[in-house]
Amino acid sequence: MRWLLSLIAAAWLCAPAVALTPQQARALAIGETESRIGALNALLAAADDKTVALIQALADDAVKFSASAVVVVRDGKGFDPVTGAEVALPEAAEEVINDNRMRGELDLALASIKLFSTDVRVRAEAVKTLQGETDEARLPLIERALAAESDAGVKRSLVNLRFAMLLGSPDKARRLEAATALGASGTPATKTLLIERQKVETDADVNAAIAIALRSIEGRLAWGERLGVVFTGISLGSILLLVALGLAITYGLMGVINMAHGELMMIGAYATYLVQNLFKAYAPGAFGAYLLVAIPVSFAVAALVGALLERSVIRWLYGRPLETLLATWGISLILQQAVRSLFGAQNVPVENPSWLSGGVDVMSNLTLPFNRVAIVVFAVLVLAAVAALIAKTRLGLFVRGVTQNRRMAACMGVNTARIDTMAFALGSGIAGLAGCALSQIGNVGPDLGQSYIVDAFMVVVLGGVGQLAGTVYAALGLGVLNKLLEGWQGAVLAKIMVLVLIVVFIQKRPQGIFALKGRSAEA
Repeated sequence: MRWLLSLIAAAWLCAPAVALTPQQARALAIGETESRIGALNALLAAADDKTVALIQALADDAVKFSASAVVVVRDGKGFDPVTGAEVALPEAAEEVINDNRMRGELDLALASIKLFSTDVRVRAEAVKTLQGETDEARLPLIERALAAESDAGVKRSLVNLRFAMLLGSPDKARRLEAATALGASGTPATKTLLIERQKVETDADVNAAIAIALRSIEGRLAWGERLGVVFTGISLGSILLLVALGLAITYGLMGVINMAHGELMMIGAYATYLVQNLFKAYAPGAFGAYLLVAIPVSFAVAALVGALLERSVIRWLYGRPLETLLATWGISLILQQAVRSLFGAQNVPVENPSWLSGGVDVMSNLTLPFNRVAIVVFAVLVLAAVAALIAKTRLGLFVRGVTQNRRMAACMGVNTARIDTMAFALGSGIAGLAGCALSQIGNVGPDLGQSYIVDAFMVVVLGGVGQLAGTVYAALGLGVLNKLLEGWQGAVLAKIMVLVLIVVFIQKRPQGIFALKGRSAEA
């Protein structure tokens, strides 16, 4: 009932409201379902606040009746629905029973009333609730709402809703007008409505107009589906890019087959979870900013773990790829068990901040979630930062020098052991950032990294070992290709087909999309 306060303040400005009478209250609460629905539709055309309150009470099963009175029951007390005054509950009062049809009509009536809310989001939601409704009895209410509506998006939806109701009109001209107009809407609900109308329409001209409208809508929906697949592929590609960027350094530049890379992502995700819990406990008012703190924290924690691994295990295994593979695989098992011991084997909940909730409606069947859009932007920013660090900074120069010719770099005074640690920590930190991003779109658990490690290695090898540009092309290409094939053959066959294509490609071009040039390629 709280929404009624704001609703009543601005409602019914377009037409005078008619006060509820005792006879109308009885007609709405007592009798056969058909007659009650008729009374409900008649009242909606010019309902006052008492009528709205009675409809809400009926929907809440809070109305009783006797031979002489209809009473709204709240907190154990009775109230007259016409005057609002408190009255005694009649001893022989019976509860009003609503069947499923009546409940549906009450819900639609309340949605119709919400069309006059002062909150544009409430009005938009009310229009969505009414989609598919074809009862012409509600046309006067829809037209009143249309005349009072100021928001362009809601107004377009109301126009489509009005034409949807006209589609069932006994007047052929109105049906023709509605069918022609609905062809421009391009929504799945309108398509369903036109298909249903086509089944019962007997007039050839109207049927022809409906067929033209359906072709127009299907064309728009097809474009929405295509764009949706492309966006989903780009989203998956950006995730693969974030995951593979760290491998592009630890494997591509340093030659270390790090099977614990997925667990470093997992550490970044759990770091995000801990930061979230700290904000909930100590700064709930600033909860929306927790992710901005979690990003550097996840990088730092994963980088620290990576540095410890490099100094304690990896540094003794350079140049021995099989040993590094086995050692890091064992480390991955240790890290997974450590997380299970600390946090449990079940997934932990990580919430999106409010500014990452929801999405933007591009088309009627295409909504871009804010968290997915944010990950795409985040992947671009991380890529730009890594590229600038490798190409423009002193650390990047040392990393490139050590990976290309370790002995010459040492002769020039470069501390190769320190550079190895810093490069491995950088790759691990980027994996932590990937884990932070993944925490916003999926479950966080001990097995988080296992879902992406194979795909990440495929991206690095396909793009060309040590090539950031190749990593970008491979990640986006695999993401889009995988989603296109999923829509055609399903998820399992799509994975198999992608793997076969990669194997064939590597057979023909072992160096990947981009090959190393210069002395490093000759070594």
